[in-house]
Amino acid sequence: MSSISYPATELSSATSAATRGAILIYGIATYIFFLAVFTYTIGFVGGFIVPKHIENGVPTGTASAIAIDVVLLALFAIQHSVMARPAFKRWWTRIVPPVVERSTFVLFATALLALIVWQWRPLPGVVWQVTNPIGVAALHGLYFLGWGIVLYATFLIDHFELFGVRQAVSHAFGWTATPAQFTERSLYRHVRHPLMLGFLVAFWAAPVMSPGRLLFAGVITAWVLVAIRIEESTLVAIHGEQYEGYRRRVPALLPRLRSRA
Repeated sequence: MSSISYPATELSSATSAATRGAILIYGIATYIFFLAVFTYTIGFVGGFIVPKHIENGVPTGTASAIAIDVVLLALFAIQHSVMARPAFKRWWTRIVPPVVERSTFVLFATALLALIVWQWRPLPGVVWQVTNPIGVAALHGLYFLGWGIVLYATFLIDHFELFGVRQAVSHAFGWTATPAQFTERSLYRHVRHPLMLGFLVAFWAAPVMSPGRLLFAGVITAWVLVAIRIEESTLVAIHGEQYEGYRRRVPALLPRLRSRA
């Protein structure tokens, strides 16, 4: 029985090309998964178009529904808070290649968001309701404006780097990845966390606020306030006085109505 042997350099090159291709597919597939779940979530929270939204689902007793919903939101918050920390990244990249670290973060976050959408338990009732057509239209406009702010803010940061696509593409084609630099432009001149502001606007802009949506908005708001403090401690450690000065000049979430002299 005959066999064909290949030079070690050719085998290594073929393996490397296959690995780069797999990482590229993984990064792009994860991003597509995120886009699908993110788009569905817009309909889920607002009650638009999608078959399952925040006001419907499996009927459950009030106490059980609250417990399940809080656990789902807590899992999402914990994953974000833990996997985004530099110490965790240093440990995690000993297990997974650094180039897929961000895509893996996005995959876990998206899977947990999909779990919230899938397993969310409704809490029927009305906390407040706006009936004026102009008021309803204004709140719906604010809702979509909030999501628009979220999307726009990701591009101000570097949308494709944020979701791991740039890392996968750069690795596949052998490009040198440039670390993100601290910049202050557009929305970031007015608030330090426009992405979080967009989420809060969307979650609270409700013509009809049910107890379930109030729980969702309240828990996420509490997490955002905690997450901002954790994230900023990391940013100060990385950027030092540059970020400290930025933090003194620019508010976190609510833009100032008038400029200071």
